Amino acid sequence: MQLNTMNKSQIMILESFAGAQDEQELEALMDVLRNFYATRLSAEMQRLWDNGTLDQNALDELRGQHLRTPYRK
Repeated sequence: MQLNTMNKSQIMILESFAGAQDEQELEALMDVLRNFYATRLSAEMQRLWDNGTLDQNALDELRGQHLRTPYRK
């Protein structure tokens, strides 16, 4: 994928990371992003569970699957 332009979110993230003074600030910014996406993921999984798309049977099916991309030789 080739990226020719950046949207406002991408620019803001780059500027935020560029302003990090040291490794601790960089790690703190990364934690904020991780927590943001973890919260969104939890909310989406709850929505899927509530509407019946995701249930224990679906989780049991996923448990036995190998979904990783195979390595190229």
